[in-house]
Amino acid sequence: MSTSQPVLRSATAEAQEQPVTNTTEWQRPGPTRSQLRQDVFLGLGMAVAGVIGTDLARSTSGFPVNMGFGGVGAYLLSAAVALPLCLRRRYPLSVLVVVSVLFFVNGEWNTFAFAGNLVTQATQFMAIYAAVAWARDRRRMKVTMIVVFAGMFGWLAWGFVRALNDDSIKGPGGGVLSPYVSFVLMNFALNVLYFFGAYFWGRTAWGVARQRHELEQQAVELAAQQQANARRAVIDERLRISRELHDVVAHHISSIGVQAGGARRVMDSDPEAAKNALSVIENSSRTAVNEMRQLLGMLRAADPDLDDDLGGDLAVSAGKAPQAGADRLPALVSTANGEGLSVGFHQIGQPVKLPETVSVSVYRIAQEALTNVRRHSTARSAHVTLRYLADTAVEVEVIDDGRPKHAPVGSRLGHVGIRERVSLLGGESEIGPRPVGGFRVRARIPLQPTIPEGEPKA
Repeated sequence: MSTSQPVLRSATAEAQEQPVTNTTEWQRPGPTRSQLRQDVFLGLGMAVAGVIGTDLARSTSGFPVNMGFGGVGAYLLSAAVALPLCLRRRYPLSVLVVVSVLFFVNGEWNTFAFAGNLVTQATQFMAIYAAVAWARDRRRMKVTMIVVFAGMFGWLAWGFVRALNDDSIKGPGGGVLSPYVSFVLMNFALNVLYFFGAYFWGRTAWGVARQRHELEQQAVELAAQQQANARRAVIDERLRISRELHDVVAHHISSIGVQAGGARRVMDSDPEAAKNALSVIENSSRTAVNEMRQLLGMLRAADPDLDDDLGGDLAVSAGKAPQAGADRLPALVSTANGEGLSVGFHQIGQPVKLPETVSVSVYRIAQEALTNVRRHSTARSAHVTLRYLADTAVEVEVIDDGRPKHAPVGSRLGHVGIRERVSLLGGESEIGPRPVGGFRVRARIPLQPTIPEGEPKA
């Protein structure tokens, strides 16, 4: 090696002593087919560029050069050092070793082309970068780097010794340091930047790939968690509907018991009163059966997998009259008023008697919507509208004039519960921002029970 050329071929083993924290547990996935094809094109392109660079160096040389091997040896070596890059991501450590050996051979036997061909210098840089960025076995990577860097550093040091013995570094001087000392410092600094730059760039690329992998894993986990939360919200809403259904049915059964007892006592003395009591029993039992068929059947049919999750939670205390209903919406609105939020109420249409399950659901939907307005919106006012659409359906709508708060606005699982409740009753819901600003929650529920497919008709 001639030390008169500022070749980039040294580094120290210090690069290998830098700690890499928490990296041994993760292995970078292998390259994709597209990346492998890109490597092949890169290796071939660099080989062609190396041959061209050698020819240009030969033309610009100020003295005759020995091409070797029948006049083509220099070209072959310049191409050979770049060709291993075709496999730089598939076999990164092997490619680094092969490129380093050919790099050394070029520097010793192809000196004129080595010094003037930047392609060869870039090839070694790429090999180091690929080894650090793509090696899956990080321990082997460190050992390989130590060997390669120590070899390159030793080669550079040997070049300095030969230059000193040959006294080949001469010049007019004039600086603070002698020409030889200046040459050593300049070449050493340049090589440290070269090798350390390739190493740390590769380590950064490996760290970015690991971080991207972790973010993808976190995204998958968050999606699964969100799905589980949504499923839990559906289960909770079904549990609440089931409890309310239990209360409604218990209310009807209690009424039937009272009417049956009265009919038994007056059956002989007042047949007309007994007949009226039996009529009330008939109507109450039919209503209870319809509501049970409407909700309980849909709860089972909508998602059979939820049955196991619900388990014994359906066994709730009986005998309680339902405490929520459409008739209590004015009281709910009155309670929601205050603390910076003004809530209005408006009823449209001729009121009709609602099935207990529908009445309770109307109340719960309005309650959840007003809760969301207060917790997650900047609204200063809201309005609840209850519409009776003849004898076919009832509609409840809650609108506000606010925007979502800048702070986290919650999981929106309340919306999931509203949609689930309305769906189970055979209705339709609309939840989202209004074109004129603010937010709307609207639910329309039919008054005629929807009997699930496969259920026997009364």
